[in-house]
Amino acid sequence: MFDELTGRIGSRFSRVEPRRRVRALLGGLLSELPRKNCWTLAEYAGDRTPDGMQHLLSRAVWDADAVRDDLRGYVVEHLGQDRAVLVVDETGDLKKGMSTVGVQRQYTGTAGRIENSRVAVFLAYSTPAGHAFIDRELYLPRAWTDDAGRCRRAGVPADRQFATKGELATRMVARALDAGVQARW
Repeated sequence: MFDELTGRIGSRFSRVEPRRRVRALLGGLLSELPRKNCWTLAEYAGDRTPDGMQHLLSRAVWDADAVRDDLRGYVVEHLGQDRAVLVVDETGDLKKGMSTVGVQRQYTGTAGRIENSRVAVFLAYSTPAGHAFIDRELYLPRAWTDDAGRCRRAGVPADRQFATKGELATRMVARALDAGVQARW
């Protein structure tokens, strides 16, 4: 199954290096590593530094939405649609600095209180056969979307507008349903 998935998304990367790197990334993410960050994933892949993984995730050119669509198709095919449901959840990543996109002092369930963090909303597909994430949206607080200069410096697309977490969830559910994903209420 792993080869099928990496083969499916491999065409989204125009060069062989990012295709190899994404294969290593997925292998690490699917491994039993207790912590999964660029350092541990790079070490798992046999790299001496996290530079290659960081490049893939922050600077390499690839269509993340197309990969999302490929992954969604793969998940639905392998988990089936019998009694499928869509599950929306948010999670926060604690951050020390203020330059990471979306970071501000805000409530995050990860810490159970207001902390310096960024928050993302995720959509999962769940059937009796298993579950997997099929979509994601980064929550950008108003402090970010109201500051065009800050967004530009961080690489946020100029047309990105403020959206509540509920609006982000609605977009993801609509994308899944528009793509033909069958789910119960």
